[in-house]
Amino acid sequence: MAAYTLRQLAYFVAVAEAGSISGAAATLHVTPTAVASAMTDLERVLRTQLMVRRKAHGVALTPTGAFLHERARTLLRDADELELAAASGGTELAGPLVLGCYVTIAPTIVPMLMEWIATHHPKVELTVVTGSQAELPQRLLAGALDLAIGYDIALPDGLESVLLYRTPAYVLLPDGHPLAAREVVPLDALADEPQILLDIPPAAQHTLLLFERAGVTPRIARRTSDFELTRSLVARGFGYAILIQRPAVDRTYEGLPVVVREITPASPSGGVRMIWPRGVRLSDRAAAMVAFATEHARDLDPRMRRQALGLR
Repeated sequence: MAAYTLRQLAYFVAVAEAGSISGAAATLHVTPTAVASAMTDLERVLRTQLMVRRKAHGVALTPTGAFLHERARTLLRDADELELAAASGGTELAGPLVLGCYVTIAPTIVPMLMEWIATHHPKVELTVVTGSQAELPQRLLAGALDLAIGYDIALPDGLESVLLYRTPAYVLLPDGHPLAAREVVPLDALADEPQILLDIPPAAQHTLLLFERAGVTPRIARRTSDFELTRSLVARGFGYAILIQRPAVDRTYEGLPVVVREITPASPSGGVRMIWPRGVRLSDRAAAMVAFATEHARDLDPRMRRQALGLR
């Protein structure tokens, strides 16, 4: 039987992540003496040095300490999962689940996931965090999120994912625009038209790459960092926009109509994926959400809702 305790491991992880004994003590709401004593006892039990304590400069993990840090985090997470499962006799899901979602996708996909949790797993404490395509993968890798939903564009290494649905780019036009009479709009037909560029990653990079590949230089008239503002400016006649996320209804917050048309050359379809860190064993709650999202991916796809409403 192991001679170390889960409390000692929890204190050690807190020290490793705070970078100092005093910082860990503040996080744990205990005295620095209690943390220091637990670290001494843990090193004695494991018969190895886990950290170098530098007066007024915090601590530095030894190679063994760095190894233990990763293993201890996993062990503590498993211990928490065991406690939650035992409390319900393994018959229902319970406990925290933190889901990140790319900000423009969230309004069309998160409500359905929240409803499923509230209806079928009411003891799961779901927290939803929205962010940019750059922020969410880093939060996943740092352990701040259990799962994230985003585009499969410029994802860093170290992540696993499942494809939910694909999202080809389209052109959004004001109602009554001459190009709206076409079923498909060539990108070169937009060359002289004012463009409203959704200037957030990866949307801006994706849009500009489409034009570059088509040999067309767009005339960027305005830049925004808000998806709905972009749609509203299009509806007001300030220009067109190339977008990926496709709401089910072709009206803006103001109630003004906009027109969706496919583009040519057709863009490589971007994918919306549910993502998690590679090598991390998902909690039962996270695994259940991955399974549900995969099984109901068609229902999560806004294009399917558009078809149900009779929209193109």
